[in-house]
Amino acid sequence: MTAVLEARDLGRWYGQVVGLNDLTATIGPGITGLLGPNGAGKSTFLKLIAGELRPSSGRLEVLGHEPFANRELYRRVGFAPQQDALYDDLTGLEFVTLLVRLHGYGAREARDRARRALGRAGLDTAMDRRCAGYSKGMRQRTRLAQAIACDPELVVADEPLTGLDPVGRREVLELFRELAEGGVHLIVSSHVLHEVEALTEEILLLHRGRLLAQGSVGEIRDLLDHHPRRVELEAREPRALARALLAFDEVAGVTLAPGHPDAAGGRLIVETRDVQAFQRHLTATAAELRAGVRSLESTDASLEAVFDYLVR
Repeated sequence: MTAVLEARDLGRWYGQVVGLNDLTATIGPGITGLLGPNGAGKSTFLKLIAGELRPSSGRLEVLGHEPFANRELYRRVGFAPQQDALYDDLTGLEFVTLLVRLHGYGAREARDRARRALGRAGLDTAMDRRCAGYSKGMRQRTRLAQAIACDPELVVADEPLTGLDPVGRREVLELFRELAEGGVHLIVSSHVLHEVEALTEEILLLHRGRLLAQGSVGEIRDLLDHHPRRVELEAREPRALARALLAFDEVAGVTLAPGHPDAAGGRLIVETRDVQAFQRHLTATAAELRAGVRSLESTDASLEAVFDYLVR
């Protein structure tokens, strides 16, 4: 597998403020999610990838080249920044055309590329309106359009779903999938974890300028094996089931809680060191006791919970 990006001991600081610190990572083809809370260093990392910033330390290669001040690489990398920096006195079409022309395209081809990109971003009927009248979501779509207008090999998008309504978010995610199916690589940052989890399995987690973890969602979750996991279930006979479950080595604790007000029985909150072993024992035990298990949910299996655990 050819690496799209390789970073070695990468660092970037602003005076006494550390934006990124000793980051070492390799990103392969396809879609990669860059996750972390605000201030984690995501925007700094993406600006380094796009060539907007020079590294303070370490080394970074994007598509086999150092990105900073590399004019030949700029056309191969499309960058949709988080900052809202549209020219409000221009129409969306004029704005994207201008940026495409800066890549060296002639006036007619630049306009054609801009029109096509704005259409793909969902601005078919609004591209001839001035940017000053655009909503936040439309401005976000315009930034995405200029990032894909030159048919880049790599698209770098910083918080691209911010400001979009649910329909807009779904359309943008579909656009990203369409780009990936066409062979384009994408690095998409977000602090809304379930959105990236719905887009890709490959993720990097950043926290306070450092790489916290990298891998697939499943691999990241495997890091939780030394933490008790929480499982919630509802049963007709919760007390008898709780006594039986406490006998198993993988069960760290069981808490009784009120169940659904319209249903008989109650709810159990189980902390387990091994979810798979617990579920095997639960099936046999619930059947033997006729405990009437009605629902079962692993409430901390989401990527949100994984991130919280790793930070702690």
